[in-house]
Amino acid sequence: MRARIGGRRLAGAAAIGALVVALTAGTAGAAPAAGGPAAPAAGAAAPNAAALRASIAGLPSPEITSAVVLVDGDGGRWTGTSGTGDPATGRPVKADGRFRIGSISKVFTATVLLQLAAEHRIDLDGTVQQYLPGALPAEYPPVTVRQLLNHTSGLPGGGDLTDDDGSAAWFVAHAADHWSPQQVVASLAGQPMQFAPGTAQQYNGVNYYLAGLLIERATGRTFAQEVTDRVLRPLGLRHTSAPAATDTSLPDPTAHAVLAVPRPDGGSDLRDVTRQSPWPWAEGGMVSTAPNLDRFLSALLKGRLLPPAQQAELFAVPDVPNFRNQNCDIGPTSGRACFSTGLMRFSPAPGLEFWGKTGSRPGYTSAVFATRDASRELVYSFTPTSRQGAPFAAQYRVAAAAFDLPAL
Repeated sequence: MRARIGGRRLAGAAAIGALVVALTAGTAGAAPAAGGPAAPAAGAAAPNAAALRASIAGLPSPEITSAVVLVDGDGGRWTGTSGTGDPATGRPVKADGRFRIGSISKVFTATVLLQLAAEHRIDLDGTVQQYLPGALPAEYPPVTVRQLLNHTSGLPGGGDLTDDDGSAAWFVAHAADHWSPQQVVASLAGQPMQFAPGTAQQYNGVNYYLAGLLIERATGRTFAQEVTDRVLRPLGLRHTSAPAATDTSLPDPTAHAVLAVPRPDGGSDLRDVTRQSPWPWAEGGMVSTAPNLDRFLSALLKGRLLPPAQQAELFAVPDVPNFRNQNCDIGPTSGRACFSTGLMRFSPAPGLEFWGKTGSRPGYTSAVFATRDASRELVYSFTPTSRQGAPFAAQYRVAAAAFDLPAL
């Protein structure tokens, strides 16, 4: 995520489109959720190990240095890696190592807020102005908590906090730079609303900085403390955390993140950016592992974290137009909203839907997707050498292998 705050693409519209087609094609034959992930359920197809191995073969490459893939569900579990865990040393990739999950953090944030709603400590129809007086410009109309979570707030994306030009060289020089949630929200000053709250949907990271601040105001504790006590510790997610903005470390990583910085002679050098500030916080600063993300989404979809009323909110996509977000321009619902409270709904064909989230930070492109009944899940993390993230084709190959889809 650049220091420019706002409606950043999740992983590239083309990549999302193909991934949606891939995953929901597998949904049609999915078996109901049952049992533990280690052993195949009767009648459930096992992951295609040969196809999955082939989908991440050939790494490292100029575009991607490593990959971790986990496929889980009623048919059993498959985990694989490819590439190098560190181009400088050639060490292996760790299948259960940590990586920066970017916007997948929003799913954790939404879960905590929905729990607070269940406890009547936050009203989803209450306003930001009510809970955080003075946080938004005085001329803005009332924005509800629900509108933050489902990206119908109409808030602008926030201003430029730096002179970031989007290049790898800039990030290498500024990887430890960080900004507070309050600075991000303050950057809204002087910017007009995008649309009237509740009338359209635009994916916007600012919504989740405000959501994190709401959690802290309602509880009197830090976001990290709340997500740890409410989600991470109960589920045993010992390798997932919400580190402080000043903590640039990444213990026991899947692989080192590297960016290709161009040289004057036309070549490039790989520069290590594993150490970087997780300043995107509740919006995109968390760290996790493939097994932990698999366990988290499975528990969430199966109702282990939320009471029924709040579980229903998790899948409630508002019936409003999509506003400047190509990620929602897919299938029969193209042009309409596709985000719920922390998840994205993929509906490429009538009667088919799939729920998940992508996330990225410089040097990492990751995702977790599942059928609504959690009968099949896919988690992956790549280490791309470009700030644009992992190429579309690489992501599609993994999805195709996971769900027995045709090659491109």
